[in-house]
Amino acid sequence: MSTFERCVIATRESPLAMWQALHIQSRLREAYPGASVEILGMTTRGDQILHLTLSKVGGKGLFVKELEVAMQEGAADLAVHSLKDVPMELPEGFELTAVSHREDPRDAFVSSKYASLDEMPAGARVGTASLRRELMLRMNYPHLEVLPVRGNVGTRLGKLDAGEFDAMVMASAGLKRLGLEERIRAFIPVEVSLPSPGQGALGIEICAKNDVMREALAFINDPHTRACCTAERAVSRALGGSCQVPLAAYGVVEGEELWLRALVGNHRTGEAVRAEARGDWKDPEAVAAEVVRQLRDQGADAILKAVLG
Repeated sequence: MSTFERCVIATRESPLAMWQALHIQSRLREAYPGASVEILGMTTRGDQILHLTLSKVGGKGLFVKELEVAMQEGAADLAVHSLKDVPMELPEGFELTAVSHREDPRDAFVSSKYASLDEMPAGARVGTASLRRELMLRMNYPHLEVLPVRGNVGTRLGKLDAGEFDAMVMASAGLKRLGLEERIRAFIPVEVSLPSPGQGALGIEICAKNDVMREALAFINDPHTRACCTAERAVSRALGGSCQVPLAAYGVVEGEELWLRALVGNHRTGEAVRAEARGDWKDPEAVAAEVVRQLRDQGADAILKAVLG
């Protein structure tokens, strides 16, 4: 195992991002007790622009650019991200060196008024920060009013508690990590709301030339989670996945097999196509390619063209 004297973790300053950085800091300190592991909190453009949805202001890259600059300039050695927030293509000179064991990937239903989505009456207001979740709601609950909401977990819960919404659909992983699992009224099955690529997993990014950190972080990488997330992100990459595209992809490893399911659709109309495939978990790109082929055969490109206008 590699060793180092000091490293700095770059992170956003939201409570969830800080939890994630502290978690990786703890694991590094445990593995390298003699090393200094520090945290550099930063505010990103994605944290500053809260009055517009991500699909309108530039997408997932808004949450990582400043962290990458810090690494490039030598102020930080690694960055910790929610993998679902990491763009499908990293800038030249950077790499995703480790993917941690996955937390619960399911979406969560949060409400003080209703026990589940099935209980909500026509016209009830559901907030979500994701076009994928908006699509899921349009497909399965067309009688509900779906509204966009931005901000960190606490901000969104505050809007819910203030009565701006009757319920919210959020990632259960974030709520669990922040000790807010009691706010979850119901977990939405993946058969109803297929997760976003990488949902529930942490991704660690480094400069590609940083061989010391690549070796030092290898113990954090979970091979099965990484294979699943590689397949999920490959589907998204092939179909131009971004915050502007309502796309879901979720893989699980069963024995030696990777089972990958994906969905792409139009969040405005509720039209969607689904596909799934199984294959060797050690060749996630091949499994993803089969899923992409099936989606395209069913008209995914035409749906995406309509979504993107």
